Amino acid sequence: MNTSQYIINDLKPFDIETPIKEVQVAFNQLTYSHVPVSVDNKYVGCISETDAHCFESDKLIRDFEYALEPFYVSEATNWLDILEAFALHGSNIMPVLKTEGHYLGYYELSDIMNIFNDTPFLNEAGGIIVVEKGVRDYSFSEICQIVESNDARILGAFISKIVGETVQATIKIGHTGMNAIVQTFRRYGYNIVSNHDEDKFLEDLKARSDYLNKYLNM
Repeated sequence: MNTSQYIINDLKPFDIETPIKEVQVAFNQLTYSHVPVSVDNKYVGCISETDAHCFESDKLIRDFEYALEPFYVSEATNWLDILEAFALHGSNIMPVLKTEGHYLGYYELSDIMNIFNDTPFLNEAGGIIVVEKGVRDYSFSEICQIVESNDARILGAFISKIVGETVQATIKIGHTGMNAIVQTFRRYGYNIVSNHDEDKFLEDLKARSDYLNKYLNM
């Protein structure tokens, strides 16, 4: 997916010799968490709003060069990697560089999130199932085979959690009748983390539990 159409270039980098006061004024007018900074017209990093408001206004950005955060993506970076960069750096803008530090502009977090919103994972009708298995025991090929062997199609899947030696995978499936899929996952040793109204296995367990309680209370 081409993300270059989302590059915005209305915010030029502040030169490192800019007084902090000017940066503070800019942040008062912007909704961004960071602004880019350059040295000799080459991008060197971003200064955060939090830092800018903590620094002495009569000093220059250069006096706080140690606080600059040198994160960026290239114009060829995949949109998922761009989204990951946003998450890693806690920013709502992401500078985009061409070559040798040449600043092209920036992405806004909301624009990249909208790309995700337009994927079938979110905008196609279907059901979500979350499965869990040992980190060395699961495979995406097996997950796909389980789903497709039940005449369903996968709209998306990703690793949503890893705790110790256990991994959770979230899968979106293109239909809502998932009881057969749930049971197949169980036969392959997967634990079902998500709740499903159609889960006959849990219904049977509940029925047996109710029967046992009734028997014990006779």
